[in-house]
This record gives sequence, structure tokens and C-alpha cells, in this order.
Amino acid sequence: MNKNKVMDFFSALGRSLLMPIAALAACGIVLGLSSALMKAQVVEALPFLQLPVLQFVILTLNKVAGVVFTLIPVLFSISIAFGLAKEEKEIAAFAGFIGYYTFLVASSCMIGSGFMDFSALKISAILGVETLDMGAVAGIISGLVTAKIHNKYHKVQFPVAISFYGGKRFVAIAVIMAMAAAGLIAPLVWKPISAAIDGLGGLISATGLAGVFTYGFLERLLIPTGLHHVLNGLFRTTSLGGVYEGVEGCLNIFLQFIDKVDINELAPFTVFLGQGKMPMMMFGLSGAALAIYRTSPEEKKGKVKALMIAGVAASVVSGITEPLEFSFMFIAPALFVFHAVMGGLSFMLMAALHVIIGNTGGGLIDYLIWGVFQPGSNWYWVLVVGPVFFVVYYRVFKWYLTKKKLSIDVADEEETDGKQGVSMDEQQKAKAVKIIEGLGGFGNIGVVNNCLTRLRVDIKDMALVDEDILKKTGAMGFVRSSDTHIQVIYGPKVERIASDVREVLKY
Repeated sequence: MNKNKVMDFFSALGRSLLMPIAALAACGIVLGLSSALMKAQVVEALPFLQLPVLQFVILTLNKVAGVVFTLIPVLFSISIAFGLAKEEKEIAAFAGFIGYYTFLVASSCMIGSGFMDFSALKISAILGVETLDMGAVAGIISGLVTAKIHNKYHKVQFPVAISFYGGKRFVAIAVIMAMAAAGLIAPLVWKPISAAIDGLGGLISATGLAGVFTYGFLERLLIPTGLHHVLNGLFRTTSLGGVYEGVEGCLNIFLQFIDKVDINELAPFTVFLGQGKMPMMMFGLSGAALAIYRTSPEEKKGKVKALMIAGVAASVVSGITEPLEFSFMFIAPALFVFHAVMGGLSFMLMAALHVIIGNTGGGLIDYLIWGVFQPGSNWYWVLVVGPVFFVVYYRVFKWYLTKKKLSIDVADEEETDGKQGVSMDEQQKAKAVKIIEGLGGFGNIGVVNNCLTRLRVDIKDMALVDEDILKKTGAMGFVRSSDTHIQVIYGPKVERIASDVREVLKY
């Protein structure tokens, strides 16, 4: 049971970290495009960009997108509190912001108290407060504490005389007290903790290409558990991913300095970013998909083709790989291990070839904006290495699937598209009802959440879950992270599915 709770916690934490990271990735695209359009080489090639109005628009977009990256700690605090709260999530999110700000002010009070010499600590102006700068760690701590307090006290009741301060109102009061205490303690204990984190980051950096390979290998291997979001989040926003001029985290560093320093200065940090995924996502998995299609029985080929085309499109364009990965992950675990090894090689080769392409995605959009449009990124190496990955994936997958006589299982979906008299809303509602049935019915379902590709559901009895029914609704795979939590992989369309399921569950 303890193992189940730990897995559930880290799975939920990973999902919570994904919310701000996804927002940063979107803002990163705007920042990257605007930064590219401000480069002297691009302006020289496109003289119309010198028009004052265009320069004003581009500069405004660049500044607005860039400011988001200074807000990562508070975004983490809010999103973790929201993501880990079991009920009344909006109250937890509100308390998450209050808790983080209280932490900043309390730390500022301790630093200004004169009780000790805090000159060795990093002090910065954060949200208007001169205080201890713990980066994303402060936001993570605040979010975790807030979620814990919220889940425990959001229904607490007091005597009539003070009943107004009970329930969700008490959450904010308790969070303020707890985070004030944490803020007062933080300056006293942060120095050795910070040194330990920096040391671990230095160790990872010192291992060179071996460290990059290990990161890429684990980043893929953790996909079934959903814990890759935790790994990514820590490298992208804390000193594990590097420190440059006081800024921590490889993603933070890249996006804050891409238009301020020579691109070669950022090479040590992009090794953990999107560039490492591109040969594998844009080319390797496409080769795997072709092999899966060609080794499928004739009677399955039509449905497998449709599934593979959708999966390849998601992987190549936006870097969403789970629809493809879950198609073979469970029927051929050896191929998934091979895929993880190739993921490590993909990261390592891009680093060895001095490719400098940042942001979080490994798809065509990031490749164009952060690679092709950025002078000095050495983007052409992706086109050199990529076709080799395509061939290797294709040959290995075809050989293994043929030898083992394996083919992916494609369920018959119960579609109502195109039926006269059936509106889109009715189709979506019917699908949501079917999903609820597959999850064991209304009484078996607790909390319903989602990330980019997965429907994440807390359930009471795993034995009641019917995977065959869920496959007929378009589910591509399942992860049972504990006895009471299941992740159903639907791909990029999952957000609408989760919304429909929650809507049906209300009635």
C-alpha cells in the first residue's frame, strides 16, 4: 500500500508540474519566433522587418513571452496545489499563491533580522520582495505544503461563534501560518541544501556524454509510469539542469538568454532539451510505425494504418509520442527497452555533434523555430542522423515483430460519426458514458484528471475496469500505477474526453 501511495503521489506531482511546463513551452514558441525575427542576419535578409510597427509588435511579443519564465516558482506553487488537491481545486490554487508569497515575505524578514550573516545566500527581488532566491524549489515546497493542508482541513468545522473561519476559509489561514514558519526557517537551512543540489548538477555535467545518454534513456524509460514529467521538470527548472549567470534550470537558461548571448554559450544546457528527442521522435518512431504496419495481418492493416498515421503525425509535428509508444509497449517490452536506449543515443549524438536546439518539444514546430530559424544551431545534423534512426528502427521493429509473430491489437471502435440525427454533443456524451462504463461505472470512479495524453482516474476497485470497453472508445494503452489509480492513454484529444467524463459524472 505504501508503494502504491508513493507511486500515486509522484504520478500526480508529475502531472501537476506538466501544467506550467506546457505553458512555458507554448510561450517559448512565441519567444523563439520573435527572437529569430530580431536576429541581425534575419533582418538583413528580410528588410521589411525594419518597419517601426513590425519592430514594436515583435519586441512586445518577445518581452511578454519572456516574462513568463521569471514566474516559474509561483506557477509551480499554484499548479502543484491545484493538481494535488482532491476537491475544490480552485481554493487550493488560490492558497498556493498566498502560501508562496507568505514564504517570500517571511524569508525576507529573517534575512533582514540581523540574527545571522546571510550574505552568502542568493538574494533577489521576487514579486516585489527582496528575499531568498530558491528558484523553483520554493514553489514546489509551497505547492506541496498547501496541497497537504488543503486536503486535510478544507472541510474542518468550528463552533458556531467562529464557524465563518472553518472549511475552505481555514485553508488560507493554515497555509499562511505554515508557510510563514517555512519562510523563517528557509534562510537557515538553504545553503547546505543548495550546495548539495548544485553538486549533483555538477556531477551530472562532469559525466559528459554518458550523463546525457543516461538522461535520455531514463526520460523514455519512465514514460509508462508518467514519472518522466518529474525528471524533466527538475532538470528544466532547478540547478540539476545547470546554472548560468544565476539562472537555474536548462529550460530557464535557454529561454532567458537565447536573444542575449551567443548561441554557443547555451550548448551545455540544450543537451537536456528538445534537440535530443528530434532524431527519435521525427524519424525513429516513424520507422517503427512503418514496420508495425507492414508486419500486421492483412485483416488488420486498414485499422493499423489509420492508427499509425495519427501517431506519426502527433510525434513528428508536436513531439507527442505516447500514442505510438503505447501501441507496442506492452505487446513487445523488449522493443520499448530498445526505444529507450535509442532515446539515450539520440540525446547523446545531438550533444556530441554540438546541436543547439532548445525548448521542450522534439517535433517539427520546435525544430523549425529553435533550429532552422536560429543561426548557429547546427540544425542540419538532425537531418543527417534522423534517416539513420528511421532505418534502424524500421529494421529492428520489423525483425522482432516478424520473429515473434506479434501484431498490435486494434479494437473495433464504436463510432457514431456521420449518423443522421446524432449531434456532436450527443456523440461525445455517449462516448463519455462508455468510458465511465469501462472504468467500472459511476460508483467506481473517484477523481478524474488528465495530462497531455492520459486520462488519469482514481478508482475504488481495479477489478471492475474493462479494458476491452475502453479500447472501443479509442484508448491506446493503460498504466495501472497502483491498485486505485489507472492512466488511460487517448493521445492529444484527452483534454476534451476528460472534460466530457467529468461533465457526465456530475449527473
